This record gives sequence, C-alpha cells and structure tokens, in this order.
Amino acid sequence: MAPNPSPPPPPLLLLLCLIAIIFFGVDASVHDYAGERFANQGNAYILHGGSEGLYASPLSRNPSDPALSSFIRFEKIVFKRPKAATDGAESVSVRAIIFEVEDREAIGGSAYGGQRAICCTSDLAKIGACTEGAVIYRPSNRSRDWPQAFSASFTAGDLEATLPSQTIQITETGMYNLYFIYCDPSLDGLAIEGKTIWKNPTGYLPGRMAPLMNFYGFMSLAFVVLGICWFYQYARFWREVMPLQNCITLVITLGMFEMTLWYFDFVEFNKTGVRPAGTTFWAATFAVVKRTVSRVLILLVSMGFGVVRPTLGGLTSKVVLLGGTFFSASEVLEVVENVGIVSDQSGKAKLFFVLPVAVLDASFIIWIFTSLARTLNKLQARRMTAKLEIYRKFTNALIVAVIVSLGWIAYEIYFKSTDMYNERWQSAWVVPALWQFISFSLLCVICILWAPSQNSMRFAYSDDGSEDFDHEDTGPLIRPVPFSYKDSFSYSISQDAKLVLRTDATLGSHGDNEEDKRE
Repeated sequence: MAPNPSPPPPPLLLLLCLIAIIFFGVDASVHDYAGERFANQGNAYILHGGSEGLYASPLSRNPSDPALSSFIRFEKIVFKRPKAATDGAESVSVRAIIFEVEDREAIGGSAYGGQRAICCTSDLAKIGACTEGAVIYRPSNRSRDWPQAFSASFTAGDLEATLPSQTIQITETGMYNLYFIYCDPSLDGLAIEGKTIWKNPTGYLPGRMAPLMNFYGFMSLAFVVLGICWFYQYARFWREVMPLQNCITLVITLGMFEMTLWYFDFVEFNKTGVRPAGTTFWAATFAVVKRTVSRVLILLVSMGFGVVRPTLGGLTSKVVLLGGTFFSASEVLEVVENVGIVSDQSGKAKLFFVLPVAVLDASFIIWIFTSLARTLNKLQARRMTAKLEIYRKFTNALIVAVIVSLGWIAYEIYFKSTDMYNERWQSAWVVPALWQFISFSLLCVICILWAPSQNSMRFAYSDDGSEDFDHEDTGPLIRPVPFSYKDSFSYSISQDAKLVLRTDATLGSHGDNEEDKRE
C-alpha cells in the first residue's frame, strides 16, 4: 500500500524557508559570482555579470584616484570547466564584454538581414565580417574604445582560466552592462567565480538607487516632524484619545522605522559596496507591516470603527484574514525584489509574486469604498453633522489619492514598457518615491482630521443607544427564532423610530445635551 502523501507546508513555513535561503544562501555583495553557470541563448552561452548606471568622474578631480573616480574593476575572476571538456586539444576562450546601453547594437550581427547572432556564423565568416566561432562586437560610434572586451583562454588540459584583474575607468555617464560570453559548445557546464566592483564618484551605490538615499533621508525627517506634532497632541489630550488614534500612532511609528532603515541600508551600501542583508530585510519587513496596517487603518476608518460603531462585530475575522494574507504576499514580494539585489535594474519580480498583491490591493480598495458609502449614508440619516463633515473631507482626500494612484500606475506601466533597456535610469527613482509621497500625504490628512484634542471624544462612538451599528454584521452571532409578520413590522418600526421618539420626549428638557450626544 502506497504511503499517504505528506501535507503541503503552511504558507508561514514557506516564508521562513525563503528568508533562510536569502540570509544563508545569498552573499549580498558587489556583483559576487559564486559558481554561476552560463545559459544558452541562440548560438552563444551567456552570463549576465551586472548592470549599473554610472556617472562620469568630475573633470576637476583626479581620475586615477579610486576614492574620487568612477570605475568597474575585475577581481579574481576564474572560469572552471568540467573535466570532460578537456578532451579536445584546441584552445578555447571566454569573453567579458562591457558596453553602454546605447551601444547594444554593436554586439552581435546578422548575415543578409537574417537572424541576429552573438557568435560569428559561417555565413558571416564568408563575407569577411568576423572569424567563425568568435564573439561579434564592433566599435561604438561614440567612442572607438568601447565596447571593451577581455578574454580568458583554456589551453589543452586546463580546468581553470583566469581573467586578469584590471580597472576600467568610466569617462561618460551611462547605463553600463557586463556579459560573459563563450561560443564553443565544448565548454558546456562552465562556471564562474570571483567578483566585479562597480563604483560611482560619490560611492558604491548604483546610479539608479543613489537618489533614493537622499529621498529616504528626507522622508525620515518628514516622519520625525509628523511624529513630534502628533505625539505632542497625543500627550496633551491622552485622556481623550480614541482607539482609532492609537492605530494612527502605530502607523507613524512604523513609518519612522521604515524610512530610517531604508536610509541606513543605502548609506551602508554606498559606503562599503556591500549591501547589508539584515538591514535590507528589516527595512522591507517594516515597509510591509506599515503598508498592511495603513490599509487596515483606512478600512477601519471607512467602516466607522470607534466613530459610529464600537466594534467590528462579525467582520473582525474577515479583516484579520485579509490583512494577514496581504502581509504574507507583500513580504515575499519585497524580500524577492530587494534583499541581496545589487544590479541597477528595475524590479522584475515574477508575475507569481506580483499578481496576489495586486488582487489583494484591489480587494482592499473595493471594501474601503463600499464601507465608506455605507458609513456616509448612516451619518447623514442620523444627522450627525460634525462626524459627517469629517468623513466627507476624508472621502475627498481618498478619492484624490486613488485618482493620483491610478494615473501614476498608468505612467509607471508606460515608463517601464518604453524603457526596456533602462536608458532613463537617472529619473527612475521618482517611480517608487511618489508612492511613498502619496502614502505619507494620505497619512497626514488622516492625522489632521483625527488629531487628538479636547473634543476628540465628541467624535467617538457614544454608547447611549443613538449610534447602534449595523445589525447585519452581528446577525450570525444571534440565535434566530421564528417570529410573525406583525413582530417583524414592529421590530422594524422600533429600530427606525427609536431616536426620533426619544428626542421628541426629551426635547423640552435637555435638547441641547441630546444634540451633543448625536454629534
């Protein structure tokens, strides 16, 4: 009898395994190669060695000074081939080619307008364009010195070939790419070890990431200023604080940690050339926690939690489930896109990781606006003018944020679809920066609308019977009993007319106090 298959691991276990692989299986360093193998593409075998935006060294500085110049350096690059590949007596070589993205057409060629090839074919050799079996590259129209190519050769019986250590000075600003290529199929199974160091004049941060260091420094200060203003009000009126304001305090605190960790992650990377995996992981984690709590906070506000209803009733488990699922999916996506990543390319996470986050985000948006419409109708029906005014301002801010977000999504899709080769790398930092700015702006609006004050409790839920929350949310918790049509009619009338009857009965004695309770 066949054994029963073991149950699949829970999502939390998969997440922990992914984190362990990243911490113990990835050396987040300057383009480190640890046994990577080449992939067959067309008639060539290719390994991508890195891509970074590099600025030219300032003319006023000494280009030979490594602390002030921009360069790409090869260090201890060794190619290792399997023993079975040493049977042939011929010498074979591996090429390392560095080129600026605008010179990409200088790599490879085609005979008579046919399919483009990286390695020289017999047809190209016949017309004298190249030597058969060699990597094809031509001098750039901008500079005769580029692309730059270096080779390491295997002689008969050698298992290893070493690429000489050398430094290439960068004299023109651009997006530079490094590829290791070989054409001889006998080298199948070739592996590479060593590293390349890429440096900008201001440090080791890739040009695409460099502006984000200053941006996160600015956002850290912005969160500090917002935190000081919020905590000052919170300390002054701590006796009047609502549960909703405690949630806002948590989001501000998480934002401070997130921005600070991202800033120090980039500072350390820029200073040493080694991206700290621990700092990157915690920055990504705090970003996901803040993002999750922010979405849940907006959902709670839209539901009227703490304002027109004391609890979520039967919806608590659904909110927790959606928030927990969003956190798990976003954590995996952030870890895959950030931890251990040093190449200066746009995020290209697989659809498998992106799609769940997009679906969950859409679920949040739909639920938020549905709940917000229900809350606005409830406030208008009960004539709670003060609370209604706050919720209308919040609705307007949320609509503006959604419209801006949709417009920015369209621009981001256009930007990435028309910049396949990262030619606009110098302005690419604006895309993630604006998402942070939109989130921070919406948080500031919420802080202004629900800032702690001596009248905070005036906008909180008051348990006087005039602010009953939706009965449909708690219906499953009540044991149903049969009742007649007459009982149903009486029940409906009593729920709708309860506030009116109470107000009419007490209008002459304390109408002002009742109005305060309802607002």
